[in-house]
Amino acid sequence: MPENRADAAAPITLLLVDDHPVVRDGLRGMFEAAPGFEVLAEAESGPQAVELAASLAPDVILMDLRMPGGGGVAAIAELSRRGLSCQVLVLTTYDTDTDTLPAIEAGATGYLLKDAPRDELFSAVRAAAAGRTVLSPAVAARLVTQVRNPRPAPAASASPLSAREREVLALVAKGTSNREIARILFVSEATVKTHLTHLYAKLGVNDRAAAVASGYERGILG
Repeated sequence: MPENRADAAAPITLLLVDDHPVVRDGLRGMFEAAPGFEVLAEAESGPQAVELAASLAPDVILMDLRMPGGGGVAAIAELSRRGLSCQVLVLTTYDTDTDTLPAIEAGATGYLLKDAPRDELFSAVRAAAAGRTVLSPAVAARLVTQVRNPRPAPAASASPLSAREREVLALVAKGTSNREIARILFVSEATVKTHLTHLYAKLGVNDRAAAVASGYERGILG
């Protein structure tokens, strides 16, 4: 989805995915009481979420990870496979949820813990709708402790990031868009994309969220 919404006045549309009705009711009530959001539908499993997303095309999907009817990671991967433009923001309950890194790798825009303050959740949804990575440093730090058996890094990742690539990664971690990064660093957007391509290769990742997660894991960020 483009980072600049075509109609700034249009509400951000949401699909709520959680197997607990009480959680969905709470989220629905929270977003319906706030201006600028519209809840299109609810789903209680990953497969149901994929079908609703395909038919309703919400801006943002709030996705639980562990659901008896089909988990969030598989759903995120299927959404990516289908090329749907919905942004997925994972909401997880436990600090030790080892599904989180796979969810990011599958294509999630980011994630929060379910006990995140309401305003933080609203801000995260707005950022996700704008196509920006939503990755809390505090939660990213918890993720690092979950990696008991780190995967072997690709050979390319042995190359350290350049100073400029570290600058770009730090700005990405703050949710800065390519256009904003270009303005801050006084370079073109094409140059920013080139830096991203290079640092993705060095970190062995495929997208912004995974790059930030890897940056925290490797000690490049934070």
